Amino acid sequence: MTNIDKVILQMMQVMLQNKLPAIDRIEEESHDPFKVLVGTLLSARTKDETTDAVCRRLFKRVSSYHDLKHLSLIELEELIKPIGFYHTKARHLQRLPHVLEERFAGIIPRTIEELILLPGVGRKTANLVLVIAFKIPAVCVDTHVHRIMNRLGYVSTKTSLETEMALRGKLPVKHWLVFNSCFVSYGQHVCLPRNPRCNECRIFSECERVGVNR
Repeated sequence: MTNIDKVILQMMQVMLQNKLPAIDRIEEESHDPFKVLVGTLLSARTKDETTDAVCRRLFKRVSSYHDLKHLSLIELEELIKPIGFYHTKARHLQRLPHVLEERFAGIIPRTIEELILLPGVGRKTANLVLVIAFKIPAVCVDTHVHRIMNRLGYVSTKTSLETEMALRGKLPVKHWLVFNSCFVSYGQHVCLPRNPRCNECRIFSECERVGVNR
């Protein structure tokens, strides 16, 4: 049976030896929930290196949601290239000020039910904003968490939503603030989507290697 305490401790040590995930870096540098939200929106289906570079460029022009009001859709698209699905994400950013002001008096909300009312925000984004921006325990499941939790044999699920619900019932709450960052870092450097580096893995003895064929 997987010792999840040991797993997360070892993953945290690996994370601290490497570059932090992009959204963690945004929080560390800005301490700004708005920038964490925007960075998380842009990061979907995009490599960290691209997210990091685009956010640095965007935040030179945009420091609050008010600044988004003064940018045209074309300008936003140019600023966030080559982010994945940048046309759609630019439209979300353009609508964000209106929704924030109309529904939330310009304040980034602090519940998942409210966050998912914002343009382009799904459960993964909402959960990550709660954890990273507000330090509110939540279960954020991205592709790394879903993949590795199933490889470990800690859960047996088909979708990210199933993984989130399973972890809500199984993963100790004490880990909710840190586990996503740890799993993202580990998934980027060791437990790769293809050809995972099992020979370098610190949690090899805790892993059932479900679906790993070598």
